[in-house]
Amino acid sequence: MITLYVQYFAILREQRGLDAEKLTTAADSPTALYEELRARHGFTLPADRVRAAVNEEFVPANATLHDGDRIVFIPPVAGG
Repeated sequence: MITLYVQYFAILREQRGLDAEKLTTAADSPTALYEELRARHGFTLPADRVRAAVNEEFVPANATLHDGDRIVFIPPVAGG
């Protein structure tokens, strides 16, 4: 188990009802973590529509997570 710090933006923040949280998980990648959170919090976006940044850098969906990492999930945004 590892402890992570997760931030949410836009629709994910609205659906979670929080900007950020600290959690303990067995997830080993951003995709695994997102799927865990999606099941827990009812996120409506599929994992392939969300980008992840770990420690302020965009990473591949299968990047390895480490204890203490800061993860930001960024949904698609509309521009105009």
